[in-house]
Amino acid sequence: MATPNAPQGSGQEDVNANTTVAFLGPLNTYSHQATKIAFPDPKWKLEPTGTIKEVFDRVQSGHAPYGVVPFENSTHGTVTFTLDNLADRGGEYADIVVCDEVYLDVHHFLLGRLPPTPSSSSSSSASPPPPSPPPPHLTAQHAVASGSEEKRGTPLADLSHIRRVYSHPQAFGQTGAFVRRYLPHAETVEVSSTSRAAVLAAEDDTEGGMSAAIASEWAGRGVGLDVLARWIEDREDNTTRFFVLRRRGDEKEGGGKGEGDGKGEGDGDGKGDGDAYGGGKYKSLVSFTVPHRRPGALVDVLDCFRRRSLNLTSISSVPSLVGPFQYLFFVEFEGSRFDDPEGRVGGVLEELERVAEQWRWLGSWRNRRREGGSL
Repeated sequence: MATPNAPQGSGQEDVNANTTVAFLGPLNTYSHQATKIAFPDPKWKLEPTGTIKEVFDRVQSGHAPYGVVPFENSTHGTVTFTLDNLADRGGEYADIVVCDEVYLDVHHFLLGRLPPTPSSSSSSSASPPPPSPPPPHLTAQHAVASGSEEKRGTPLADLSHIRRVYSHPQAFGQTGAFVRRYLPHAETVEVSSTSRAAVLAAEDDTEGGMSAAIASEWAGRGVGLDVLARWIEDREDNTTRFFVLRRRGDEKEGGGKGEGDGKGEGDGDGKGDGDAYGGGKYKSLVSFTVPHRRPGALVDVLDCFRRRSLNLTSISSVPSLVGPFQYLFFVEFEGSRFDDPEGRVGGVLEELERVAEQWRWLGSWRNRRREGGSL
């Protein structure tokens, strides 16, 4: 991913604010890894936050020109907290739009302390200790290269001493089969991040450590934990997609943080690395509500996209809070508001004014994953 261009601030922020990227912290989380991919240039100051809402707050206020938040996981689905803030039912984030996306292959590790060894006997006939498991720095890639690929998803040591496992709810959702099979005796404790889980497991001072964490190897290495199992996710293709946020109007509209489909920039003619529609070069996101009691109201909105051959890539919803069991819908589709040579996207947005109760454009950006499916 290309390094973002420095945004043009409003003149009210200090110099550091113009180079700050807020992300869901703490350090050594998957969000931190995704942010480093999106913003590799050392000029960017990566600033962890305690919650997804804080990322939105810092971008909206101008404290950070960009923010990075998890949006969905291929195994466990949409991140509700991100959807809730994009819904903006309280009117706090009117200026925030999505300007890019990052895909991160997510591989979970069970991290903790190796089981305590039995007290050594003074007898010379004492049985030798069991062979040591691979060192913590041995990654899954190393395991494959050394012919131990079969160790993926299986314990490297006895886990009977583990009585408590910390992790983020998303990580538990992505590793359910491993936990049910190998840790049915352990209590699972949800915490704010996988990095925090590793810290809590490291703080366990009982002999051998009765606590473990499900997190990245990176997080475990930072606090000195042993790898008890590697690549424990339910699916080998486990991937999380992150959104890059910015304020509307802070710089040229469009994807790629200044490199893509902006007004007066980008390819313009829809050519280059794929047709703007058939090749899925860009994606856009809108939210809307429909009259709850009008039969076919949602179909009327979706039909606007069908008539213009705009491929829908995802549909999500959250409660609208207007009334019980009424919903705010999100539709993501291929196409850009600003690289729209045939006027298809513009036409859809005009029709939304007619068929939707309320609607909002939430951004256009470069499609970073072309091989994805369609609806």
